[in-house]
Amino acid sequence: MAPGPGGPHPPVRHLTVLYDARCPLCLHLRRWLERQRRLVPLSFVPAASEEARSRFPGLDHAGTLDEITVVGDRGQVYRGTSAWIVCLWALAEYRPTAHRLSTPAGRPLARATVLAAAKYRSLTAKPCGAGDGACAVPGPEG
Repeated sequence: MAPGPGGPHPPVRHLTVLYDARCPLCLHLRRWLERQRRLVPLSFVPAASEEARSRFPGLDHAGTLDEITVVGDRGQVYRGTSAWIVCLWALAEYRPTAHRLSTPAGRPLARATVLAAAKYRSLTAKPCGAGDGACAVPGPEG
């Protein structure tokens, strides 16, 4: 890859996945990602948590509850479809799939998958707040 206007892009050495800790689908996907062999280390932080706010003060934390957000070790921010693709890219078995999904031909499929997951999530995750501003966060067993 040719260097961009700002010079060569530094390699991504670590990714932090911000996930909705009250969403059963998000918890399932987090556990799935944790079981995979990784080429790039992943860490997981509940979206909009105190830890997330402390580590990434410049992010729109309300937005991180609306769509998956992944932050690279050099400050790269990936949201939605790009976040899912970069998660797959970090996995040994799925890196070729991530490359295919990042192409103009593959991106619509990746986007459709993300939209389907978002619809499923909206049907299964408990709404945050219920008028009192508190979120029901499930325990480690989901």
